[in-house]
This record gives sequence, C-alpha cells and structure tokens, in this order.
Amino acid sequence: MTTALARVQDALARAAAVRPKVGGFPYLAEALRRAGVTHCVMTVPAGTMLYLTDAGAVLAQGEPLTGGMTEVAPFDREALIAALRADQAGETAFAEFVRGCWQAGVVRYDVDLDARTCTYHGAGGDRYVESYVHVEI
Repeated sequence: MTTALARVQDALARAAAVRPKVGGFPYLAEALRRAGVTHCVMTVPAGTMLYLTDAGAVLAQGEPLTGGMTEVAPFDREALIAALRADQAGETAFAEFVRGCWQAGVVRYDVDLDARTCTYHGAGGDRYVESYVHVEI
C-alpha cells in the first residue's frame, strides 16, 4: 500500500469516528487536510472521488449514477442548495447527496481543503461556491 493510499484511508476512518451526523462535513475535510490531502474532486455521474495529496493521488471508485449515455440536467442552483442543506442537517446519506447534486445539474465538485471551499460545477460552466467552517479534531 502506498503512503498516499494509507493516509487517505486512515483519514477517512478517523473522520468516521469523530464526525457528528449533523454538520459532519467539516470534520471529514479537516481529517483529510491533516493527512496531507489538498483537494478532493468528485466526478458526480461516474461516482469517483480523486484525492490529491502531498504524497500522490488516490482514486476511490464509487457507484456510477448512470449507465450508458444520458442527458445532463441544467444547473439548478436552488436545487443544489436544497441538497446541501439537507445533507448538512443530517437528513441524507452521502449517496443521496450525490444524487441530489446530479439532479441539480452538477457534474463535478471540487473541495479545496486549504481554502475550505466547495465549488460545484455544471456542464455549461455554471458554478456555485460555498465555504465551510474550520473545526478542530
């Protein structure tokens, strides 16, 4: 196992142990940041998360949302914000959150762990940026 892979796996396990159900994302982000992860890039329809670390890149393959060819929904900022707020309130699991992003026309999101921002991208160049709070773990 590479150093990058071990760091990401350890950070995800640590985050799972300390993050609260409500408002837990900043704890996950901080655990990853402390492990040397600088950015996370989620390709929403493919279900892949790319972790960029100071020791290399790690790809996590999740469950793809579509099979074959499909149309992409137009970017819907309000629907995205609703999906974000539901997730932040602990009302959805990660898979539901990702589906909500997809239904809102999000094809990719980027988390900058140093800047503490998440940028959600639509296929046509639309985007929405949201900051998250710093937490101590």
